Amino acid sequence: MAVPSRDIIVRQGVRVTSAARTWIDLATDLSLRDLIVAGDFLVSCHQRSYGNCTEPVIGLETLGNFLSSQRNVPGLVSARAYGRLRVGVDSPPETKVRIILEDGGLPRFTVDCPILMPDGDVAQWVDLANEEFRVMIEYDGAHHLTPEQQFRDMQRDARAVELGWTQIKINQLDLRHGPKWIEGKVRRVLERRGYGRP
Repeated sequence: MAVPSRDIIVRQGVRVTSAARTWIDLATDLSLRDLIVAGDFLVSCHQRSYGNCTEPVIGLETLGNFLSSQRNVPGLVSARAYGRLRVGVDSPPETKVRIILEDGGLPRFTVDCPILMPDGDVAQWVDLANEEFRVMIEYDGAHHLTPEQQFRDMQRDARAVELGWTQIKINQLDLRHGPKWIEGKVRRVLERRGYGRP
């Protein structure tokens, strides 16, 4: 493959393709879902009110400008996934859950969404949230199984209820059951909160 010199960078003394070019190249081999997962990883960053701020591998706008400048590159058509990338995702499973909800036609869920106290302060940040119906989704990975994390999660969950939110927890078993399972689980909660009513 002939790769323009502008798409080559040096990492630890090794010549490699840039993050943006690598993402385009992946489009020829990955499914659309996995391409979005990879893209979310590249653009993810956090500026939350707690924990460390993180920087993206490549900014979303920078990636978009790179895509706009490309011509006749294999995989470029599949890079339409760019419009579905979201900044602030914590893990591949979170992206997969969001894609399932989008593909299922459910209302939009915001990534890395702040839940506010009545005074406007941030009470907590959640993986996915639909503010219209006040439904939030938390993906619980393996690190949520420690007693310390379970204690923090219980406090988080109680706070969400106090603020009028309904929480849905999803884990790897839900993902194994497949998209219809997850879509149904979320749809039922949304409907209880008023989604679909005239």
